[in-house]
Amino acid sequence: MLRHYRMFAAYNRWANARVYAAAAELSDAEFRSDRGAFFGSLHRTLNHLLVADRIWMKRFTGTGEAPATLDAILFETLDALTAARQAEDERIIAWTGTLDEPTLAADFTYVPVTQPIEITQPLAPALAHLFNHQTHHRGQCHMTLTALGKPSLQLDLIYFLRGEGREWM
Repeated sequence: MLRHYRMFAAYNRWANARVYAAAAELSDAEFRSDRGAFFGSLHRTLNHLLVADRIWMKRFTGTGEAPATLDAILFETLDALTAARQAEDERIIAWTGTLDEPTLAADFTYVPVTQPIEITQPLAPALAHLFNHQTHHRGQCHMTLTALGKPSLQLDLIYFLRGEGREWM
């Protein structure tokens, strides 16, 4: 499983870079335009993804910032958001590189942002959720970009594996 999670961390960075590159081609009005995604605009959706990753990484590692709400706007500009995203992706990659099988199987306890109760569960399924959550909301980013008339992005894992991610095959 370790290799699997490390592959997802590398894929996550690759896919995020593609979404952010597409976002850089937008006007500020397009970037902030509500196109019906769960968080509305690309700006708000990308902020949410960073918020959620920071919350989970704080739970996993005990370090870093953990915003108090899922819809927090951490960064107003795409440039600042991009730099923070790149740093968080590198943090996730570095952290998954430290994991071992006993750690993945071990329980950890956290309190969700949405309800003040303690949850205890094994780390591995929660880590799978982190990557699945990214994929879910990147799909909404893709929808937002296509709703703005932009070209479709190839974000599927298989494209990563056939290119930059060949080492994971």
